[in-house]
Amino acid sequence: MTERILSQPLFLLLMGIGSFSMFLPAIHAGLLGSHFEARSFFYAGTLGLLLVVMVGLAMSSRTRRRGEMGNLLALFAGFSLLPLMLALPFHEALRTTSYLNAYVEMVSSLTTTGATLFDPERLSPTLHLWRALVGWMGGLLMWVSAAAILAPLNLGGFEVTATAAPGQSDLLHGRFERADPQRRILRVTAQLFPVYAGLTLALWIMLVVSGDHALVALCHAMSVMATSGISPIGGVQNGTSAITGEAVMGLFMLFALSRLTFSTDTLNTNRRSIRQDPEFRLGLMLVVAVPLLLFLRHWLATYSSEEESNLVLALRALWGGVFTTLSFLTTTGFESVHWETARDWSGLNTPGLIFLGLAMIGGGVATTAGGVKLLRVWALYLNGLREMERLVHPSSVGRSVGHSRRVRKQGAYIAWIFFMLFALSLTALAMVFAGFGSSFENAIVLAVAALSTTGPLISIAPETEIVLADLAPAAKLVFCGGMILGRLEMLAIIALLSSDVWRR
Repeated sequence: MTERILSQPLFLLLMGIGSFSMFLPAIHAGLLGSHFEARSFFYAGTLGLLLVVMVGLAMSSRTRRRGEMGNLLALFAGFSLLPLMLALPFHEALRTTSYLNAYVEMVSSLTTTGATLFDPERLSPTLHLWRALVGWMGGLLMWVSAAAILAPLNLGGFEVTATAAPGQSDLLHGRFERADPQRRILRVTAQLFPVYAGLTLALWIMLVVSGDHALVALCHAMSVMATSGISPIGGVQNGTSAITGEAVMGLFMLFALSRLTFSTDTLNTNRRSIRQDPEFRLGLMLVVAVPLLLFLRHWLATYSSEEESNLVLALRALWGGVFTTLSFLTTTGFESVHWETARDWSGLNTPGLIFLGLAMIGGGVATTAGGVKLLRVWALYLNGLREMERLVHPSSVGRSVGHSRRVRKQGAYIAWIFFMLFALSLTALAMVFAGFGSSFENAIVLAVAALSTTGPLISIAPETEIVLADLAPAAKLVFCGGMILGRLEMLAIIALLSSDVWRR
């Protein structure tokens, strides 16, 4: 029986998991005495499971051709069509919003973007739990998909170190070609789910011990592991755990800088030590350099105004910069409780361009973080370093061999192509948002927030917070498309459109 269930198409399994997960908020609402919300989630989950069973029975006699592109297509359908089902209980339980807004909210949660259309006070604790749970499942989906779907196809950042073209397998993944893609997904899920759930549980317990309420701690723990930035209280700066909770969350955010922090089952690098991983080292360098520059900028402002320096305020300002930088680099988007201290201390506003740049760089390959990814930035850095050497010494020969040489040449070429596609997508989205009435600054922020899956940018990057609920319905759908595009990346979309899955 279990074998027959697990052999169903990937999208059908995702529908079943989504439907089954609705019973958790139903139980939560029932315990709180909110029977209407409990019924909304219970009926939606039951209806979804019945639909999955009926479709599964109808397709049981059909022979299906399994392939890598079929799973990639199912992943795209999961991010675009599955929120239609996930939004049903949200819409029915809230009762004061349109179904389109509920769909946008679920797309934002599932893609780990974390942009919200609702004030925290408007949603009940059960709805906050549902948003965080959907974001947590979206993060797990990306963890599994990176190793089981994107890595064999040399997509999602793996194309930088691969020898084959993006969307095709190379010799390093030859063992995957003989394996059933569905079994590979199940095997990877069995390996990563205990790690993902265990880390979330550990972070939840630490946040509760730090002083956060149980529900707030759970939502923040799931948001940190999924880098979704979803908070039931409007951000960690409104929590009660203060700097202790931020320190714990910052420690767990490091898992989004490199996959080697939690797994070595993919071939994104030949190095086995986390200390030698270029992504992790580059991420730590940014986490140290950017806050120091901000701190010096604020310190010079206080020095020039001849104000008496305060060591405690200075340390708080420095920590606020470190945590906020790490949060936006991993595309989580949490703002430190001491971030305002840095600005009040110096009287200077930090340009939102810094956060836009950090979010666009993003985290590590095969993690829940979005953005361009650190591995691609590192490949472009190696290529730029080599080009400057050739400018000084035109006849010089590069010293790198093997893996580093391939990353510096072919990897940098593919990384530059991706960066150009990212820039073109950013330009197109910004033009569309501007056409729907947004200002130039807001259009850029909306486009970067969608493509980097960093929803909190809309509130911290511009001078005036962008209200997503005020956008036109067509602009909301475009924002959904941008979030899906940013989660899957343009190379995966191109590989999907040019594959033979349509010819079959």
